[in-house]
This record gives sequence, structure tokens and C-alpha cells, in this order.
Amino acid sequence: MKKFWLLAFCFSFLFNCENSKTKVLNPVSLVPEDAEIIIKINSSEGLDNGLKNNTLIKALGKYTEIEHLKAVLIPFHHINKRHSLITFSKNDSDSLKISYIIPFSEKHMTIDSIPGIKIDSSYHSKSQISKLIYNDQQLYSTLIDSVLFVSNTLKLTEDALAKTRTYPELESLYKLSNDENMVSVFINHKKKGLQPTIFRDSTLNSLQFSNYTVFDSDISQNSIFINGITKATDSTKSLINIFKNTVPQDNQLAKVLPQDINSFTSMTFNNYDVIRTNFVKHQLLDSTSRSIVFENIIEIGQVKRAEQNAIILRSIDPSLTFENLNSSLTGNAYRGINIYPLDGDNTFLRDFAPIIQIPSAKHYINLEDFFIFSDDVPFLESIISNYQNNTVLSETDTYKDLKLHLSDESSLLVYGDASVLNDVINTNFTDDKKLDISNYKSSATQYIYDTDFAHLNAVLKTYKTRGKHNMVNEELSITLDAELVAPPQLVKNHTNNQMDIVAQDINNNLHLISNQGKVFWKKQLDGKILGKINQIDIYKNGRLQLVFNTSNRLYVLDRNGKEVSPFPLKFNDEITQPVSVFDYDNKKNYRLMIIQGKSVLMYDKTGKIVNGFTYKSAKNKISSQPKHFRIGRKDFIVFSHVNKLEILDRTGKTRTTVKETINFSENEIYLYNNRFTTSNANGELLEINQNGNVNHKNLNANGEHKIATTSKTLVVMNDNKLTIKSNSITLDFGDYTAPKIFYINDKIYVTVTDLQSKKGYLFDSQAKPIANFPVYANSELELNNMDKDSALEVITKGDDDTVIVYEIH
Repeated sequence: MKKFWLLAFCFSFLFNCENSKTKVLNPVSLVPEDAEIIIKINSSEGLDNGLKNNTLIKALGKYTEIEHLKAVLIPFHHINKRHSLITFSKNDSDSLKISYIIPFSEKHMTIDSIPGIKIDSSYHSKSQISKLIYNDQQLYSTLIDSVLFVSNTLKLTEDALAKTRTYPELESLYKLSNDENMVSVFINHKKKGLQPTIFRDSTLNSLQFSNYTVFDSDISQNSIFINGITKATDSTKSLINIFKNTVPQDNQLAKVLPQDINSFTSMTFNNYDVIRTNFVKHQLLDSTSRSIVFENIIEIGQVKRAEQNAIILRSIDPSLTFENLNSSLTGNAYRGINIYPLDGDNTFLRDFAPIIQIPSAKHYINLEDFFIFSDDVPFLESIISNYQNNTVLSETDTYKDLKLHLSDESSLLVYGDASVLNDVINTNFTDDKKLDISNYKSSATQYIYDTDFAHLNAVLKTYKTRGKHNMVNEELSITLDAELVAPPQLVKNHTNNQMDIVAQDINNNLHLISNQGKVFWKKQLDGKILGKINQIDIYKNGRLQLVFNTSNRLYVLDRNGKEVSPFPLKFNDEITQPVSVFDYDNKKNYRLMIIQGKSVLMYDKTGKIVNGFTYKSAKNKISSQPKHFRIGRKDFIVFSHVNKLEILDRTGKTRTTVKETINFSENEIYLYNNRFTTSNANGELLEINQNGNVNHKNLNANGEHKIATTSKTLVVMNDNKLTIKSNSITLDFGDYTAPKIFYINDKIYVTVTDLQSKKGYLFDSQAKPIANFPVYANSELELNNMDKDSALEVITKGDDDTVIVYEIH
């Protein structure tokens, strides 16, 4: 059975787990003694969605081992606990042993209620062990101090029940894992059965790299980020210790490498004698071997392009290095650069094997601080021409993007393009497949040695070519667990001043999603959210909370999806309108207005009734969400019921009495040209001044028209005719959403969506379509700048369970 660490990592999302307040036994104490790979689930909501949407992991589904593992992994996502562990090891017959260690409460559910699990009632054990059947697989479970232990091996379950263990090294690494990331992975390199293959070179993979590795990982649709440490307690068995007592340097090889190289490996050090001594200790270098060529070298690397190979040295004293090479011949010039023959003994180029090695090299060139050796003269010529034209790897957008997630200095940096990544993945599986992962143009792993351990960073990330001017690219397509119940919405992320996405599904789960497609959390609500989600700063410290209501609860959630006390407020009578949030003086002394039929309730930000608000009930059921407007120094609270427009002051007293009844349309009430503006069912625009006088304007619209306004801009959608100010455009006949107006970077944008043809439109203030619209959309569009670049983004509902993000260039 070949490497299962990657399989386990990919499918660990089957274990959906949430916060648990139950005090349980330390799960580490139940880890089997022979465990080689341990996976800790920190955020199953994010991991589930990340793995479901990640393009690389979806490509891995083609492997035979993936299908076999799916049949073995049981669906414990119904248990809803955090910090579950999955462990993997192999037995003597090369079969995979899996154990599940999950905080569990029988108060909330029973094992036999988990879908697909059957308890074998004929099985009788002297100890408290049950036999389970899942997909014809036999499993054995026991409950130990509110921790559920399940394994496909009876002995492991018996061992767990018989005694708990202490693992000082594992305990210390466990504490280093970061719960803010989706998943943490622990690898015991001392075990030989399931070791991950992380290098393309088979010789390097045959060596023990370290004793233990622990890393945290976040996964989104287009990226996998890994951060952790690798540690070796022995001095000579683990390859990572060849960097002991060295100082990592800046990796600069990419400055001289052509853009189309497939891979390179860079190794740095501050003192040649120290790293040479370490190679000798590891029996990788003969003690009598010492080349003066390396005396001023601080970086050595190997680069590959197809069948072409080269070794590169970076010197802090190039003139002295050139002298040490003792080249007696001038060499042939190419574009003014000499290609020197490497005469005499060139075995020094194998001194850093197996990390850096090349079969032979008969020529070399010198480009400033770099000396490049190869048998292949055309390859050296290509390096020269690309260097002179500045078409080098370090100048590519893909490499620059990759470097944003890596440290500048590292002891060891391994870089590869999509073909190399495919090769590395194939070494972990029996199948040899050509994956469709061409968007993974560059990926890298780096190790940064620090005392007796090394920091580990890895980036597996797609890169799409930036769109040209007037282009629209689909940036993300995020699939959730169930259909969306309402269009997705953008909210501000106060931690980075960017925008996140909120979306609710038909199971009433609210999702918070980053602008990279990472699901931060999923929270179960009691019902569908009414209207839009607002944001407030309750504590006046710049940290924002989400405010919204269902038909029976008023919620305030913090950044992590946790309820802010004393919320949620629970209501016996139905709430019939979205909560209205007022901040009269922009001092963050918020008022929250709740409507229940005719009744009006005003709360402060601590969840207490505002006694000074005198308006308690309308004569009829309130038919619009109350809004707050400010004209000059006066506050107005405006809403409708039946045919009456109510205009109150901030204390709830009538400020203006409207002098006629109104046959309201389905449109909202706006403030337009300092007048309270809406429309009636006769297709007229109604403008009410502060004296209550009503001005009628014929819109030449039918009763199903839709309007939206800002303080100075009026937009009307009537049948298939869209009018923005005085400019009109005729669209195809369809079922159009209400227009939405966005004011961004001093420009007006208007969106509408035809739900019939599933086309989303974007227009400027002159009713001119934005280039490359319409786009595929299944709901209204929302527009904003989600990140820190200059391009705007549009979000919408795609398929029933999908959020789409488009980027406009």
C-alpha cells in the first residue's frame, strides 16, 4: 500500500466538527503508539468547503487509492465536535490502520444515528467495545471519558481502552499547532511505512529528513498554504541537521533563471566549513574532500528544464571564486559572455549530493555573482539571453505572487511548476496520471533552520493571468453544502480592511467566506435571515459585528461567528421586517428597531428597550423596513403601513404628516433630492417634502416597475427598459431583479439581473454597459473592491449552491 498521508489529508474533511464545551480527556493520550500520521481537525466548516472546492484536491480524485480511502473513512461529520484526531499507520501485512479520536456526547446523539453506521448486535465483548459496520468495513468503537475511539483494528481499540499514554514530544508539538488554521498534521518520520514523498529526486526521498514534522494548513479554492516546523533530535540521522549552526541566506537564484524552467533547488549557508562538516558527519561527504571553490559561496542550487540541468553557485567574492576555478582557457563568447570550459577535476560539483547534484558539467558561465555549470551549452546560452533580456523567473508575476507567502531567506528552497508538482504527487500514488493542474504554475517548499529545528513553509497556489483592460475574469466559484437561500452579500473585514462574503443556505447555516474562497466558519441559525446583514461596532474599538434577524431572533455575531451577549434576543411573536440599525449622530450609539406586525420595538446596543422611544404601534401592519434619514440637523424615521407613510423623529413622535394616502408599489422608500421618495402602483414617482406635500411624476411604468435611488440618482426598471437618470437602454425581455446602485471611486454603477436567462448586467451612470457584461448570474449582483488591488469585484449566486466572484479589469 503506497503513501496514504496525502489521501488522509485530502479526505479528512469528512469529519465536520464544531466547538465543544464538554471537558474531555486529552485526545493525544489515546493516540496509538505506532501512529505515523496524525490529523487534527480545527475548522471542519472551512476544511470541508476548502477541500470540496480546491482544484488540486479535486484532481486527486482520479487516483485509485482515493476511492479506496473514501470507502474506509466513516461519516463522523454529524458528530459536530472540534479537535477530532485521525491517525494512520501500517501493519505487518502493509494494510492501513485508521483510528478516530473524537470528543463525543451521548446527550446529543448515539453512534447508530450516524448515517451509514450499523451496530453489530451479535458481537459481544467482555470490555465496552462495540462492533460497527460501514461499507462492509468492520470497525470497533469504545467511549472513554466523553471521547469516542473508533478503529478498523480491534487491537488498537482494546489498547485505547486498556490504558492511556503520554507522549512528551507529541504533546509539545500538539501545543504548537494553531487552531486558527483549518487542519494540523503531525508526521513521525521515524516510522517508515507511510512517509510522505516531498522531493522529486528518489535518492533524496530515501533519506530520513527529520524526526517529527507538524504543520498547519489553510485550504481555499485556488491555494493550499502550509506553515509549521520540522524537528530532529538526533544529530546525524536526519537530513535537516546538515544546516545545523548555519544561518539562512536570501535565495536569489531566480534572478538568473529563465522564466520557463521546470524546477530549481536552492541551498544557502553563511559558512562553507560548517556545512561541509555537517555533510561529513552525515556521511554524505568524504572527510578529505574540501574544495576551495566553495570558500566564498553562500548559495548553491540546481535547475532543470526538460532534460537540461545546471548547477549554480552564488559568491560573495566573484573575482576570487573565478580564480579558484583555475580556468586556463578563455572560452567562446555568446552575446559578450564567455562560456568557459571546465577543465580538470569537476567532482566538487557533487559535494552537496544528494540535495544538489548533476551527472557532469563541462562548461560554466559567470553572470555577476553567479557561476552556472552545465554540460548543455545551448542551456547556458539560453540562461545568458534571458538574463540580458530580463526575462527571468524572479520578474514573473507567478513567482512574485508565490514569494508573497514565503520568507526571503531559507536554508532550503524547492521550487517547481505544474509538471513537477504532478510528478511529486504521482510518487505518492500507484497510478501515474497526468493531472489537469496547469494553473499551478509555481509551487514551493522552504525550510528555514533555527537552532535545533526548521520552520516549514509551503505554497501550492494557482495563478491566472491577469485580465487585460476591459476584461472580466471569474476569480472564484465557491460551492457550499446546500443551496443558497438568498443572494450572497459583502461585509467588511476589519482585520485587513478588505471584504468578505456572507451567505446563508437552505439549512439555515450562515457562512463567512474570505475573498480567497476560504470558509472561516459556518453557524446554524434558527431560521432564514430577513433582509440584509448590517455591521456595527458595539465596543467602539474598530472591530465589527454582524447584525441581522430571523423571524424569531435578533442576532449579533462577532468576527469569529460567536454570539455577542446578551444576543440573540428571542421573540415569541413573529418579526415581520428586517432589523433597522440607526446611528443618529455617527457616534456608534446604535438603535435596533424590530417590527412585529403593527408593533414597534426599539433596542439599544446592549439589548435593552429604549424607553424614550414613544411610538409603540401602527394602526395597520407595517409594510416596509423602517429607514433613517438625516436632512440638515433633523432626523427622520420613515416607514409605511397600508396606504399611510409614517414620518417620525428619533423619539418616535410624528415629525411630518403626509397629506394624502398612497397606493404603495413594492418599492422601498428612499431619500432623493432631499425628499422622501417612493412610487405607487400606478407607475408614478412620489416625492414628499418635509411639510407632507406629495409631488407626483409619471414614470410611464406599469405596476410591477422597480426603482432605486441615491441622493441624486434615480434608476427605474420597467419591463425590459432600464433608465438611469435621463438615459435609457432597452434589454431583452426577461425577469429582472430590482436595480442596485453602487457609488465607488467617484463613479456610479448600476446592476440588474435577468433571472430568466441568468444574466447579470453592469452599467455606468450613462446607462452604457460595462465591457464583457452580462455575466452568468442567478441572483442580483453586488459590486465592491474586495481586496487591495485596483480591480473591482462582483459577487453573485451561480448554481443553486455556489457563490461566484468575478473580477473586473
